[in-house]
Amino acid sequence: MAGCFGRSHKISRPTNENIENCIHNLKLKGLQEETLKAMKRRLYTLSKKTDINNPYEILEFLANAKWKNTTKNLIARYYNHYAKSIGKKWNKPKYAEEERFPYIPTEQEIDQLIASACTLYATILQTLKETGIRTDELMKLQWTDIDTQRKTITITPSKRSNPRILPISNKLIALLNKLPHKQPKIFTMDKHSLRNTYYNIRKRATKKLSNPNLMKITLHTLRHWEATMEYHKTKDIIHVKTILGHKTINCTMTYINIEQALFLQETDEWTTKVTHDINEETKAINAGFQLVRAINETTAIYKKRK
Repeated sequence: MAGCFGRSHKISRPTNENIENCIHNLKLKGLQEETLKAMKRRLYTLSKKTDINNPYEILEFLANAKWKNTTKNLIARYYNHYAKSIGKKWNKPKYAEEERFPYIPTEQEIDQLIASACTLYATILQTLKETGIRTDELMKLQWTDIDTQRKTITITPSKRSNPRILPISNKLIALLNKLPHKQPKIFTMDKHSLRNTYYNIRKRATKKLSNPNLMKITLHTLRHWEATMEYHKTKDIIHVKTILGHKTINCTMTYINIEQALFLQETDEWTTKVTHDINEETKAINAGFQLVRAINETTAIYKKRK
């Protein structure tokens, strides 16, 4: 095959019916819509690049593709479903995945991306920054999930998460209020369009600001950033697990190492503040102070790193 193997031949294209039947049968088995959309997109990509009905060619294609092993394993898993649906024998390969810490940008870099975006995508990025939700969860958000009085947002989980209610800022509420309220969902584009548009925003911002680090920031990076910052502020890994919606603590534990690596040289000295009413508490929280202990209904002690 030209491009991957240095040869060219006529490829026997599958009918759309093969892929559509595979997706339909998996839908009947209860696979989530977002998973099915991603699988369908990947299968059609394979059908354009090789003979998708020939498992050996798929193995050869994946072996030569310049993709990360994480991506190769994902596509192999998707193709496994397809091969079964057309009655082909397929020995699913397993590619060794490198475990590495995610890139954690500075808050300034995230804010630069937000400032570079239009109102819609600035709202999307601000939502991901404040909540640390997955893009699947972002796409499920409805206007009824926003409580502007309590300043909270209710998260309908993806298959790997727990439901949760998270705080949001006045800044995010103001951005949300600028968007049209014509449909039940807040964000109506599909996930593929969301990512493509974001990549264009990121590329323009990188060029304009001459900061190549911006190219490392994916939509999922904002989840890693939020988790790391929350652990840094609270040193409470259970709190971070709750925010992320993790079902087990195992996935959350990595943020302890990330936080320690990022803030290794940070001072362990604190500034304390005693608040006496709700206004003082609000000012303290907005200034980055965290609660140490409530003395009574009106008085509390807060602290913040120097």
